[in-house]
Amino acid sequence: MQDLEPFYRWRDLYVANEDALSPFYGQEYSEFEYSNKIYNYYIHPQWDDFGSNTLYLKIIYADYETGFAVIEFIGEWNDAINNDIMLLKRDIIDVLTLEGINKFILIGENVLNYHASDDCYYQEWFDDIEDGWIVAINFREHVLNEFIKNNIDYYLVFGGELNQVNWRKLSPNQLFELANALVNKRLN
Repeated sequence: MQDLEPFYRWRDLYVANEDALSPFYGQEYSEFEYSNKIYNYYIHPQWDDFGSNTLYLKIIYADYETGFAVIEFIGEWNDAINNDIMLLKRDIIDVLTLEGINKFILIGENVLNYHASDDCYYQEWFDDIEDGWIVAINFREHVLNEFIKNNIDYYLVFGGELNQVNWRKLSPNQLFELANALVNKRLN
């Protein structure tokens, strides 16, 4: 797991710890000192800790003019024990929303498991972004099944073509346009 780095191809376009509006502004990273763990396995030090014991993230792109952010995750999303959604909502999403972000692209191919609690924070997030959306891309099938089983699919757009997106070959704006088109297609 220590070899799984957050996506870095867009670093010439955006770096969260250099963005004064980012919750990770000023964060310093080590390439050699590993301290965060998932399941007792060290993860790459470039992943950002937002308070969860099992889930880490990286804001790999934010565009405040267009109002979208791309967030990549690694680990176990555990709302039942760690209340990960509360931590994510309060410490990351609320900060971005205050700065005009209302469209979120969540990259979940490295989310290994999902454990649900209630859906209150998902509903709050959804309500806070009136004209926006939350798209989940490339989450594992068993994670999506848990989202559906626990009615999280009411708040997140996922599945179908969104599970097949080769997003690493796209620019951030191309990914946004693709996600936006797929959301609008589903709404119509």
